[in-house]
Amino acid sequence: MRTLAVLLEKEFRQFFRNPFLPRMALMFPMMVMLVMPWVTTMDIRHVSVSVVDCDRSPASRRIVQKIGASDYFTLCGVSDDFSAALRSLEAGSTDAVLEIPRDFGRSLEEDAPRRVSISANGVNATKGTLGMQYLVRTVAASVAELRGERGLQAQPDPVVVENRYNPTLEYRNYMIPALMIMLLILLCGFLPALNLVGEKETGTIEQINVTPVSQFAFTLAKLIPYWAIGLGVLTLAMSLAWAVYGLVPVGSLGAVYLAAALFIFVMSGFGVIAANYSATMQQTMFGMFFFVMIFILMSGLLTPVESMPAWAQRITWFLPPRYFIGIMRAVYLKGATVADLRTDYAALALFAVLFNLWAALSYRKRS
Repeated sequence: MRTLAVLLEKEFRQFFRNPFLPRMALMFPMMVMLVMPWVTTMDIRHVSVSVVDCDRSPASRRIVQKIGASDYFTLCGVSDDFSAALRSLEAGSTDAVLEIPRDFGRSLEEDAPRRVSISANGVNATKGTLGMQYLVRTVAASVAELRGERGLQAQPDPVVVENRYNPTLEYRNYMIPALMIMLLILLCGFLPALNLVGEKETGTIEQINVTPVSQFAFTLAKLIPYWAIGLGVLTLAMSLAWAVYGLVPVGSLGAVYLAAALFIFVMSGFGVIAANYSATMQQTMFGMFFFVMIFILMSGLLTPVESMPAWAQRITWFLPPRYFIGIMRAVYLKGATVADLRTDYAALALFAVLFNLWAALSYRKRS
């Protein structure tokens, strides 16, 4: 234990004497949590809409006013020339064209009012699809209001939607737990690897190789500081999520920290493994970057695993971030407990044991 304590003191001194690492461990999480939730969003706003109003009635003007007043749309113009509006759609200056047919207002008193047509730009499939849905809902709400003002029974909506766990459908609430995971992947994976390979390149690790320090003591001394840094970074990120965005976990903090601790063990062990098999900083960075890209793109961090091909879904079972992502979102948004997610916790614990054991055994002392 005394040997481990001396090694830990050496690691912490080395970390804090570095002019770059302490600043990065503090500023990087702050920048990610303060900037990225605003820019990494799937919420579609400012959809450019051109209205072709062939009716010029109070009903059509009500729809135009609704579109112009909405935060989701930018009204590009109102005309009665569909071909001109279609050319703007083809040029990319308009995202959707809404065409209101003749006698639309008069037909509202009939059982089957005339249909409004929407032409959306499908190049950006997400923006086109969601923008079209927003327009459909806006027109349907306007028609219901107009029929109600005329004493007519509003046509019932055949679908009733209830958004559970994220009632406002804020994409930010979905992404903030993912950003915390990305921070732990980058800081707790890259930093131990770069630290260890840096010692190889400077030659200081040779001083350890000629001492009676065991493989496990040396590996623990390399990992424990980054376990502490990872938990500190998570605490900072959660505090910023609460202070800036008002997002707090519905479930218990203990469930979050238990999962985070297991995942930090996994990533720090993985970083040491990468360093043990690398001779230079460049090799470590390219190797870590390769696996981190796989973790981010295939673990459900940005896109749902269920949307992937069957062969890709099978691969994700061997990626530790998949389990941590499921835990974080379930605890943060749904209030799930450790018992509810015991399979995911068990998988993370298994990865943590395997990776840290591999990290210790792959370190070879060379005298």
